[in-house]
Amino acid sequence: MVRSDQDISSRVRQSRLDTVDQYYDPEYARSVCVNVLDFLDRYYFRAKMVGFDTLPHTENPDTPLIYAGNHSGMAFPWDALVFASTLFRRQDYDEKHPVRALVAPALSRMRALHPFFIDNFWHRIGGVDATLDNFDELSNRKHQAVVVYPEGIAGIGKGFDRRYQLQRFSNSMLRMALKYRTDIVPVLTVNGEYINPYGYKVDIINQIAQKIGIPFVPVGPLSTLISFFPWSFYFGLPARLTYVRGRTVRIADLTDQTYDTITQKEMNRLRGVVQEHFQNELREAVELHGKDPYALEEITELWWENKDKLSYILPTGWPLLFHEHERLFLEAKNKKSVQMDHSNGAYVAALIRNPDVLAYHLPGIGWPALLTWKGAK
Repeated sequence: MVRSDQDISSRVRQSRLDTVDQYYDPEYARSVCVNVLDFLDRYYFRAKMVGFDTLPHTENPDTPLIYAGNHSGMAFPWDALVFASTLFRRQDYDEKHPVRALVAPALSRMRALHPFFIDNFWHRIGGVDATLDNFDELSNRKHQAVVVYPEGIAGIGKGFDRRYQLQRFSNSMLRMALKYRTDIVPVLTVNGEYINPYGYKVDIINQIAQKIGIPFVPVGPLSTLISFFPWSFYFGLPARLTYVRGRTVRIADLTDQTYDTITQKEMNRLRGVVQEHFQNELREAVELHGKDPYALEEITELWWENKDKLSYILPTGWPLLFHEHERLFLEAKNKKSVQMDHSNGAYVAALIRNPDVLAYHLPGIGWPALLTWKGAK
């Protein structure tokens, strides 16, 4: 029996839907934001949103929208996690206007690159592997916002000496924006480079790391901690993350060619125009908002006022923060009602319930213990 083109197209679309939504758990995403990411934002990263008094993806819900951000150098992608969770919170966790992020496939493949080995973390919170088919599927949906980091892994791994210098953009973002005639909203992330300052790129070390699936290894003052204490692999300094909304870019207005007819030469020209626009706006945002990356007086006062929560606020407590939430979520009958107690007393009680978390603090034998334990699960 010969299948029609429509049947084949339907099967292809269903395959894409399975890939994009197979593991996504909206209740889990909401619970992680409410109990974990919002907590870290409030008491650690203190996200500041500039120009987001209204959320552009809710202004014209019939059209998809692309948020394009610059990645921070040599740090776990806290900048992306905090931005996505902040958007979700600001729309009161409403799924009518979903926000989904494209993530580097390397983050999904290697379990150590999921925060504190939490199983399938990126897909469960709504992350989608950054392939052209997945991007196409998301861009084809109404009421959809897609968060993209067009520099990819190169943006994270560029090193502190190249901070705020955009690496080469991927063409896929421009192609999808042209195909669906949608807007690109630049998200200019300021101070994210200071999550791991003075971390540098060493090609030979990165080549070795990439053979075992780790995209890069920063070399700098904080690097020595990683070999001794596994919790420090996910560590970041308390940079005050500032997200500035840039001027909207509409690719269809920048070229006379269509998605079906555009040449590679024209696409390269467009990439240069968009990247220059983005770089200029990033430079302006850094000038305005990047003079005091840690706001130390503010955070000292904040931690003093909330010293009853310091066990979870400090990065040494993050492994337990993630794992205790995981335990509570999986045990809850009504998963919408999960509510963590973040007090120091609750931390001690949670540690008794999650003794395996101690492996994150064991010098020398912590990594072998975690890799063996997690590999066996």
